[in-house]
Amino acid sequence: MSKRDYYEVLGVSRSASAQDIKKAYRKLAMKYHPDRNPDDTEAEAKFKEASEAYEVLSDEQKKAAYDQYGHAGVDPNMGGGGFHSAAGGASFSDIFGDVFGDIFGAGGRGGTRANRGSDLRYTLELDLEEAVRGTSVEIRVPTMVQCETCDGSGAKKGSSPVTCSTCGGIGQVRMQQGFFSVQQTCPACRGQGKIIKDPCPDCHGQGRKEKRKTLSVKIPPGVDTGDRIRLAGEGEAGLNGGPTGDLYVQVAVREHPLFRREGKDLYSEVPISFVDAALGGELEVPTLDGRVKLKIPAETQTGKLFRLRGKGVTPVRGGNPGDLLCRVIIETPVNLGKEQKELLKQFQESLEKEGHRQSPKKSGWFDGVKSFFDDML
Repeated sequence: MSKRDYYEVLGVSRSASAQDIKKAYRKLAMKYHPDRNPDDTEAEAKFKEASEAYEVLSDEQKKAAYDQYGHAGVDPNMGGGGFHSAAGGASFSDIFGDVFGDIFGAGGRGGTRANRGSDLRYTLELDLEEAVRGTSVEIRVPTMVQCETCDGSGAKKGSSPVTCSTCGGIGQVRMQQGFFSVQQTCPACRGQGKIIKDPCPDCHGQGRKEKRKTLSVKIPPGVDTGDRIRLAGEGEAGLNGGPTGDLYVQVAVREHPLFRREGKDLYSEVPISFVDAALGGELEVPTLDGRVKLKIPAETQTGKLFRLRGKGVTPVRGGNPGDLLCRVIIETPVNLGKEQKELLKQFQESLEKEGHRQSPKKSGWFDGVKSFFDDML
């Protein structure tokens, strides 16, 4: 089957400029690209036909051969010794890069690329009080910064990197394997497109060197474990003039001996004697703002929660402060003397004479146990 005229395929005249040819191909490629036309064999065929036409007409030598000899001048199967077709010649990634590189900022033929520096993470441990109230701290961060001696070029002062002779500054080389052409990173310059013959003695040709820098970090009130603070531009320096990365300060709040935080609320366990639990009383409990009085009503049971409103944490993103919840734990007395033990026995005997009115939970528990075993019979 004879091929259509390449100028006809792209819809341009034989006198069309290189820019007009590129513009025409770009329009067709966008229209018939397989990603935009899934499972459309007709669109795929038109896309391949347009790509083949552009591959010839965008190259001055191939275009001249085509203008003089037609398809025979560029098709090796027709004796013209031309280029390999789409199955084995320049890959479409090359063509795509030529046409769309000015849109996306990178073509199929690379050269030295500016790479953004890596982001860094620093874990900052804080006391609960610091996290709740906010603070300012200084941290020392090891990072890669631009070498001042060579201004990041990697070359010794007074010299400059030279274009790689292996890849001609492209950063990639092409390996021909039968019908296929494989594009690989240039082994001489490692894809940079340039070679440093006389490296900087301070950074050894890297263009960066390690340095510990001291930064002041402002911690907003209300942060909690897992929160991150972003310091823009405080990460590692970029390569080949690329932008600097960011530093993320990860907050980790240390355990507190008195308080446990859950969201914006604080929890605390308050030990009380069984006498205070039985008779009631008043005791001082700590908060992050100082001491407050907590009234214990008579007949308080262990585990009861008392809520002190507004004594918790104000969230970092704003809103009303949380509460402090005090859980009372009745403490069993230890190291009792003989007289104290005797008094407790007398107290126990007096309770038993009254039945179970003073221990409703205990009475209910024994009733439940009895019912459980009766059901098993």
